[in-house]
Amino acid sequence: MERKQQKEKKVVISDFDMTLTRFGFNGKRCPTSYNILDNSKLISEDCQKKLKDLLHYYYPIEIDPNRTVKEKFPLMVEWWTKAHNLLCQQKIQKYQISQIVRDSDAMLREGFETFFNTLYRSNVPLLIFSAGIGDILEEIIRQMNVFHPNIHVVSNYMDFDESGYLQGFKGHLIHTYNKNSSVLEDSKYFEQLQAKTNILLLGDSMGDLTMADGVSSVGNILKIGFLNDKVEERRERYLDSYDIVLEKDETLDVVNGILTHILCEADQAGMQES
Repeated sequence: MERKQQKEKKVVISDFDMTLTRFGFNGKRCPTSYNILDNSKLISEDCQKKLKDLLHYYYPIEIDPNRTVKEKFPLMVEWWTKAHNLLCQQKIQKYQISQIVRDSDAMLREGFETFFNTLYRSNVPLLIFSAGIGDILEEIIRQMNVFHPNIHVVSNYMDFDESGYLQGFKGHLIHTYNKNSSVLEDSKYFEQLQAKTNILLLGDSMGDLTMADGVSSVGNILKIGFLNDKVEERRERYLDSYDIVLEKDETLDVVNGILTHILCEADQAGMQES
């Protein structure tokens, strides 16, 4: 019975962009949920240029190992706010989201079917905590046929007016460096997390390390980091912060191997006790 309870206490908390999705494919960068929208036909050339200018200015700041989170925090708010304001000027309609995703180069990491289906079959909750666009990332997972009931998403969701046009974003702004309990609005879901003591955390940035900070009853936490970009200059910090660091690995093979081992062990223990 105790082993069964241990299995029920597991949860996976994961970032989405560049963690569950690929960073690159055949030498080309894959799009984030924001990129999918930014690069779509719905966005004017002038807006695309302004969004790219923001990216080129703020992204190096986001990944700069020599700047503190305190320094980066207001700059990330500035970046996301400016980008959201530009997008709201583009007359984007809700019904267009599915086609935008269909036309994009979005790719989940190799082995994604095993990852999503294993968690679902084993009744392990998957909390996706993303600073991206919730509407788009949900649509990606849905189109890949792996959007199961065990998935809960915390992200930046679009707010459409009565005519179906984008007018803003709902709730708290979520950016790279505030992914913690302060932006978890769904208190009922957060209460459920309090019972989860064994956490597998997946991320690709320093900001992802705080995704489980609000869970008070953590017994065991295994942090796996995907180091996708600027590997040499960021390696030391990632090795100091994550338990396992995967460099330029476009698969979920290591994650799936760990999940299989943990869940099979729990199943076998449960069978022995019954």
